[in-house]
Amino acid sequence: MRASVISSALVASLVGYGSTIALILSAAAAVGATPEQTASWVFAICIAKAIGSAFLSTWKRVPIVLAWSTPGAALIAATQGISMAEAVGAFVLAGLLIALNGAIKPLGRLVGLIPDGVASGMLAGVLLPFCLKGAGAAQSLPALVFPMVAVFVLVRLKNPALAVLAALALGLVLAFTLDQADFPVLALPLPQLSVIAPELRADVLLGLGLPLYLVTMASQNLPGFATLRAHGFQPPVRAGLVTTGLLSAISGFFGAHTTSMAAITAAICMGPDTHPDASQRWKAGLAYAGFWTLLGFFSPAILSVLAALPPALMVALVALALLGPLMGAMTGAFTPTDTRFAATMTMVVTASGVAAFGIGAAFWGLMAGLALHGLEQLRR
Repeated sequence: MRASVISSALVASLVGYGSTIALILSAAAAVGATPEQTASWVFAICIAKAIGSAFLSTWKRVPIVLAWSTPGAALIAATQGISMAEAVGAFVLAGLLIALNGAIKPLGRLVGLIPDGVASGMLAGVLLPFCLKGAGAAQSLPALVFPMVAVFVLVRLKNPALAVLAALALGLVLAFTLDQADFPVLALPLPQLSVIAPELRADVLLGLGLPLYLVTMASQNLPGFATLRAHGFQPPVRAGLVTTGLLSAISGFFGAHTTSMAAITAAICMGPDTHPDASQRWKAGLAYAGFWTLLGFFSPAILSVLAALPPALMVALVALALLGPLMGAMTGAFTPTDTRFAATMTMVVTASGVAAFGIGAAFWGLMAGLALHGLEQLRR
């Protein structure tokens, strides 16, 4: 295997892990996960990504790179009043819906009826509150956060994919050198998988499971397939959806949320810098799987370091990591003129965090946007 293939897979793995691991920890805290359940969550999703990437890349001879759903993690982190067992029920449902989307064509057509602008508005509403919290984090911990923001901006001018990873690296250095964090006792315990029996609550399935499925499809899977197509590869849509959906449903029992197609990190493994022969680039999927396996096994040590960091630093890191997805979501929400007002209503209701009948804001935002879009269509 060429060194360039290995290096591309390594960069893609580190970017995918380092840029959004803080968001996974926020999501786990929001649903009351114990440290053991959080560790199981991270380990399970790392292994699911490794298995799926290796399987699809080898089967289809295409560089398939999987990711955890970053917008999905943001959606989970925004929830309130949901236990870990109830969240697991939503995770399993979302995975099964993704698999059915690939296996049953009419379901895919039904999802396609949701206007892109409204779907993007829901995603923007989920992400916006996290980005707004970044300013408060900078105010409470300026000595750490402002240098991180400066490095993020400068690195992003050259390489956007590495910007959050660079900010995380600087934050780690500053936190420990300025005595803002106590360095933990490093150990290398083997990661443990914890089976969590799901609790099925209709309001949680509607308020978290259904939106998690929709944001994973709209903001991860569809852009992931588009990235493959843009690099000259034929995306295996049905195989990709069935595989990622089943992996998500299985790993959900161990506390992990949805696994999906990657877009930004996938592009790192698909260009001529990875391999001049496009027919050989699928091997990057194998190397990527190997690195994610290693990240999974080293996750207990990594999580212990991150847990020692000041909360404000983690909040700032999450805000920086979600700026790119927020920009993409808002672009998608407001570009189509015929759904612009409906997308605005969707974003506002979702960002408000309002919950009714125990069902979260993402669902009500989607319902408000679809209702308004329907009224506008009738008027026309």
